[in-house]
Amino acid sequence: MSTQEIIRQRAGDIEGSEALRFDASKAEQIVDALNTDLASTYVLYHQLKKHHWNVAGAEFRDLHLFLGDAAAEAEEFADELAERAQALGGVPVSGMDALAERAVVESEGQDVYDIRTSLRNDMEMYGDIIEQLRDHVELAENLGDPTTAHILRENLVDVEEAAHHLDHYLEDDTLALESATK
Repeated sequence: MSTQEIIRQRAGDIEGSEALRFDASKAEQIVDALNTDLASTYVLYHQLKKHHWNVAGAEFRDLHLFLGDAAAEAEEFADELAERAQALGGVPVSGMDALAERAVVESEGQDVYDIRTSLRNDMEMYGDIIEQLRDHVELAENLGDPTTAHILRENLVDVEEAAHHLDHYLEDDTLALESATK
């Protein structure tokens, strides 16, 4: 490991973007929102992966695949958020402690719960992220950043679709022989 350290930009500093001709004061607000979205998305990603690994029961295969796909979508969106924050002259939030501290959602923890509880926890997290994304789309539009608004809006469609699918999984109709609501 190198002993030489050269910090090119400190976390939290916003330089703005000459290439994008975007003002640093506006970029600061948008990067702050993007970093909140990034942190929340990574918390969601890790929770979805946890559920993907631990799902069991009659609907195992469908839920396992759905949760894996949902986690992959979250990871892809996190990358888009980080790249946009960097393009605007910011530093994407990183590190588990910083992500957990910055997120507006809270992980359910390390215990393994029944699938209905797990999916309800995911639904709650998706709902919080949906509300946050709607606010940040409006913020980006109001600050004259249609590109960020577009990126957030496109992901909002995916997040809402995933929440809608989760809602279907939580219905009381099931192929399991015993009632899932015991």
